[in-house]
Amino acid sequence: MDSLDGRWTVFQRRMDGSVNFYRPWDHYKMGFGSAAGEYWLGLENLFQLTLRKRYELLVDMEDFSGNKVFARYSSFTIDSESYGYTLHVSGFTNGGAGDSLTYHSGQKFTTFDQDQDSYSGNCARLYLGAFWYGGCHFANPNGVYRWGADSTLSHVGVEWYHWKGVNYSLKTISMKIRPVQ
Repeated sequence: MDSLDGRWTVFQRRMDGSVNFYRPWDHYKMGFGSAAGEYWLGLENLFQLTLRKRYELLVDMEDFSGNKVFARYSSFTIDSESYGYTLHVSGFTNGGAGDSLTYHSGQKFTTFDQDQDSYSGNCARLYLGAFWYGGCHFANPNGVYRWGADSTLSHVGVEWYHWKGVNYSLKTISMKIRPVQ
């Protein structure tokens, strides 16, 4: 991937709604989709990749008007499955998107069949996605793919709160990592 100097490994991509991201734990653990299209690399693969080197994270986004922004984090790791694949991000740099991910740092990954969030219910079920939910989210990149502004069902789209709020589903979002230089 050639964003910001290249050499990025994409681990999540939404671009057209062709893949259903409302999936069980085992799918998120092992990965699904196609690297050429909508895609999730897999939590276990992501854990193994980030285990021995320091990684940074780039989140690229686009809305349905063609506006593009990013959020960058100088440090990204996740813990092993026995620790719920807990997310650790820090070192935010604003590329116009705002910081909707730091809130999720320190959270375990939740799917509709594996509730590990800090909310009394299941955030994945409530907001039709899967992510490192707290109680529940400011980012929902694995939510339902919708076409832009839609307040029919709040908080369920492919969202990044600090850029577009909770009732705007992004056209594209991709999350990618690379070793810190």
